[in-house]
Amino acid sequence: MRYLYLFISTMLFLFMLRAAADSNIAFNEVLFDKIRSQYDDDALERVQDWQQLLNDSHNLSIDEKLYQVNNFFNELDFVDDIKHWGKDDYWATPVEFLATHGGDCEDFVIAKYFSLKELGVPAEKLRLMYVTAIRLRQAHMVLAYYEEPNSVPLVLDNINRRILPASRRRDLLPVYSFNGDGLWLAKEQGRGQKVQQGGNNNLWNDLNKRMQVSE
Repeated sequence: MRYLYLFISTMLFLFMLRAAADSNIAFNEVLFDKIRSQYDDDALERVQDWQQLLNDSHNLSIDEKLYQVNNFFNELDFVDDIKHWGKDDYWATPVEFLATHGGDCEDFVIAKYFSLKELGVPAEKLRLMYVTAIRLRQAHMVLAYYEEPNSVPLVLDNINRRILPASRRRDLLPVYSFNGDGLWLAKEQGRGQKVQQGGNNNLWNDLNKRMQVSE
């Protein structure tokens, strides 16, 4: 049932991923002061550690960028949205995710996506992918990296911290994926058929608005 709701919302609402994702993440004193006042010094330190990670990783290889970003965010805690935000579904910005030291699977994926974009990984090689976590019997989201458009992607995940090809993640059943270029229905090994040009998700739209205003 959750997949039906997510798929319908993805098909119905226009999101502004491309404009926001192409902008540099703005680390400045305005942001830092806001974090200090809204959260605490530990939250600020985590955001500054993220800034340092991005500064240190620009010249790394793609594989090293994937590894560093995946490991960094996987140190945060998994917390359900209803417990963390008091909402059934809330997509946190990377700053909100870091400042509160936790979030659900979508928050892990969003933070990794924007970080890799900031490090120069092309958007067309990244997809936010909804899957079924077979062993947990629940909906889940991972980040997929495609070296080539039709290649088997690498999977960045907070359940299994190893970055593995989708063909080796037999515990995940792909459902659909999306990015700023479109929406794909999933097939075997994480590949999929493109079904719509452009993006459209109300949760993503709200996330991008908050990123433009506060980050």
